[in-house]
This record gives sequence, structure tokens and C-alpha cells, in this order.
Amino acid sequence: MFRIVEWKGSSVVMIDQRVLPQKEVYLTYRDYRGVARAIRDMVVRGAPAIGVAAAMGVALGALKIKAKDRKSFRPQFEKVCKTISSARPTAVNLFWAVDRMKRVVSGNRRLSIEELKWRLVEEAKAIHSEDIETNRRIGINGRVFIEDGYTVLTHCNAGALATAGYGTALGVIRGAVEEGKKVRVLADETRPFLQGARLTTWELIKDGIDTTLITDNMAGYMFKKGLVNCVIVGADRIAANGDVANKIGTYSVAVMAREHKVPFYVAAPISTIDFGIESGDAIPIEERDGKEVTHILGIRIAPKRVKVMNPAFDVTPSKFVRAIITERGVVNGPYKRNLKKLMKDRE
Repeated sequence: MFRIVEWKGSSVVMIDQRVLPQKEVYLTYRDYRGVARAIRDMVVRGAPAIGVAAAMGVALGALKIKAKDRKSFRPQFEKVCKTISSARPTAVNLFWAVDRMKRVVSGNRRLSIEELKWRLVEEAKAIHSEDIETNRRIGINGRVFIEDGYTVLTHCNAGALATAGYGTALGVIRGAVEEGKKVRVLADETRPFLQGARLTTWELIKDGIDTTLITDNMAGYMFKKGLVNCVIVGADRIAANGDVANKIGTYSVAVMAREHKVPFYVAAPISTIDFGIESGDAIPIEERDGKEVTHILGIRIAPKRVKVMNPAFDVTPSKFVRAIITERGVVNGPYKRNLKKLMKDRE
């Protein structure tokens, strides 16, 4: 089984998702700034995986801090956290993980600095292992929505490569397959970074799951022909009212699914829900380098000097979402009430 991100010795090792599927390359980071660059440059991507990498980056930075007391440790630690937090703006798991690491520092005042550093390492490892278990529970909770013989359309990559392992949206698919159901997957290519073409198909084929690649603009045809039974996607941030920020193009798929009366599901961990944001209108949308649009694998496909827009995400209103599948259970609308109820019931 391939590794996505892991702690090894006093370093962080990640699979370089930029070169898949042509190469399976693992990169080693021994400095927190390198981890921040890896998050920003898409070596690692997918909200849960970004969260795990962020926690490990904070731990890595803390290990290198030269301080004898908390007074000198704290400002250096805050600098590490700020650098990691600034890597990408949309995936809320990044900020959730950094905040969790900060709570380790504030909640363990009696530990020595050296003990505190290794306590942070253990917390990062815990976030990693918890994410894998979380994804498996999402898979179990969501597999009921996939019937034997279903064809599932998915957008972007919400699989093992987007998490610590197993996956959210693909975790639901894996859960159905492990239950003995025959499942076919339509993976759209997901321009401009091609996560569907490069990553989703790569890991599903490794698992022996029936997978067909389509271009993004073929999805409408598939819906009209009745070739899609349901849609399952992941999420980078979910607002308190159930609006979902996910890879650009998700909104278009949701609109087509609604028009053709095909259920549209979102699979994501509780950590992806941002109760501090009332609606999707307040979710920050990352604008990425235009070269991702004008070039494919380093080759220019558009004329020079052409203007480019490259928002990395869009927001799907909650009214398009049939259900949100989490590790704690499945939530249906009205989401503003029921997401809060889910959290309260499980406290």
C-alpha cells in the first residue's frame, strides 16, 4: 500500500502527487518551511491530508526550536504555526490541525520544553492514525447509499491520496466494494490539475475497482443517458448551513445531478465543518497560478499573454446536497440545525 504522508524519525515523508501516475516518488522534509511549501505547491493535497501534513509540519518545526523556557519557546512556536497556516486558505482541516497542536502547548504547562516537543510529535501521529479510522467509519456510514450494480460519478480526488489513507468519497466506494457490491466508478478528469485523471483512477485501479475516466464536459452526457446512479464527492470546507466548498467544477456537477434527479452526496470528516462560517459566501476561495490552466504537465496549450482565471474551488449550496456523510453519522437537511444536532448528540 502506498503511503501518503507519515512521520519517519525526525522528518516528514510524503508521496509527490504532482508526478503521479508516471512516477511514484517520496519526498523527505526535515524543516517545517519545506512542509509549508509542499502544502502550497500541491505535493500533498486534499483537506484531510493537508491537515495531517500541517500537524506534522508544526511538530517538525517545534523540534528545531532552541529554547530553554516557555517564554522563548512560545514566539518561535507561533512563527511555525503562522507559516504552516498561510500555506493554503480554503481547506479548513489545515487550521483545525494547527489549532489542535496549539492546544497541546497551552494544555501542558507542566512539561519541560523537551517533553513538550515530543508530546507535539505524538499529537501529530495521533491525528494521522485518527484520520484513517475516521475515513473507514465514513465508508461504513456511507456505503448504504451505493446499491449493488451502481455507477458512481466522483469529482476530483477524495481518496487515500487526499487523506492519511482510505479516503472520504472513495472511502464510501471502498466500503461498498468491501461489502461485496459491484460498483463502477466514473471519474472525471478535474481540470486544471487533473486530480481525477491522474490520482483517482490510479488508486482505484490499484484496488481493482472498475473505473472509467471521462472529461469534465462529458458529465452532462452521462447524466442525460441515465448512466449515473449517484454522485459522491469530498469537501475542503463545509459551512454551518451545509454549503460545501470543493474542487472547482463540483457545483456544475451538483446542478446537473439535481436536474436529472440523481442524488448528490458529500463525504467528509467532522473537522471539515466550519461552524464559524454561516454560509458558503464567506468561504475564502484560493486563486492559483494561471500556468495550471495554460500548461499541462509543463507544456503550454494556450497562447501567450492570454488572461487566465484559476479559482481552485467553488461552493455548492446545501440545497443540492442529498446528505453529508461523516464519521459520526449521516446528516440530512435542514443542515444548519442538523449539523449542530449531530455535534451535540455525540458530545
